[in-house]
Amino acid sequence: MKLSVLDQSTVAEGRPPAEALHNTLELARLADRLGYERYWVAEHHGIPSHAGTAPEILVARIAAETTGIRVGSGGVLLTYYSPMKVAEVFHVLQAMYPGRIDLGIGRAGGANPLENRAMRWDAPAAADDFDARVSALQRHLHESFAADHPYSTIKVMPTVPDVPPVWLLGSSVRSAAAAAELGLPYAYAHFINPADTRKAVETYRARFRGPEPRVIVGLGMYCGETDAQAQRMLASHLLVRKRLFAGDIRAIPDADEAVAELARGPHPLAGEQTEWPRYFAGTPERIRHLAGSLEEELGVDELIAMNMIHDHADRLRCYELLAEALGLVPRADPAVLQ
Repeated sequence: MKLSVLDQSTVAEGRPPAEALHNTLELARLADRLGYERYWVAEHHGIPSHAGTAPEILVARIAAETTGIRVGSGGVLLTYYSPMKVAEVFHVLQAMYPGRIDLGIGRAGGANPLENRAMRWDAPAAADDFDARVSALQRHLHESFAADHPYSTIKVMPTVPDVPPVWLLGSSVRSAAAAAELGLPYAYAHFINPADTRKAVETYRARFRGPEPRVIVGLGMYCGETDAQAQRMLASHLLVRKRLFAGDIRAIPDADEAVAELARGPHPLAGEQTEWPRYFAGTPERIRHLAGSLEEELGVDELIAMNMIHDHADRLRCYELLAEALGLVPRADPAVLQ
């Protein structure tokens, strides 16, 4: 089973935000050694719990410090940016790290309303031209504007023999249909909307226009030596969720604090019933069972794991156990091969 990492560069309560970026680099190096397929970094703005505001910078640094894992954005929020500029950035990345770069793009704001307006300084706040931006991005990447188009003579530099694949990220049946109609590989965020996972994946495959549909499903995954350890790590994420719906946005809380606060109720997932749990938590055996069930039922090509764990050492161990659970094959050290 292919397994990847989606890293939101989360900020632990009581720790400096810059530390989250260094933690991202350490986790990326570990994921590379353990045999993860790809490492994607997210984009958020003005949120105290997330330090990753510039995925293209992190992609460059991570690719420089790893050897075999694919590295990409999960994703660039295209609504904010010029498609040509995004194409140029990822041409540069592809030129430096050929065959290892992914360009994941998303529609969501990734910010609160005020930050959203500040990010779109010169555009109407209500404008929704995402589909047009995706089309322009692809044409800039491949230099495929029609001959009579004003941009047909633009040269996106540096030229590269192959461009990074564009992945459309989403959490709705609508985004699945859009990816299918555009013929793009698709990554569905089950951890955001577990109710529509099956319908989104089936819609994507049924409507796909192109040679090869490819689907990644994003899961919140918490793996511990025991179920209790896994549930303790998950508690931090659950408290973040509970606070978020109360308009209280803070850094990732300590696990013991989270367990104590959640015990006072109400539970943030009370009454939620979905085909697969919103977050996969448990021992390697339980994770293997849950992940195997979803992969077999939906026929997905790959899973990508995210989490919000306060203690960095716990997070590293979680990804080690996930690799064990899903049978990843470690990469050989390049120094050993020389």
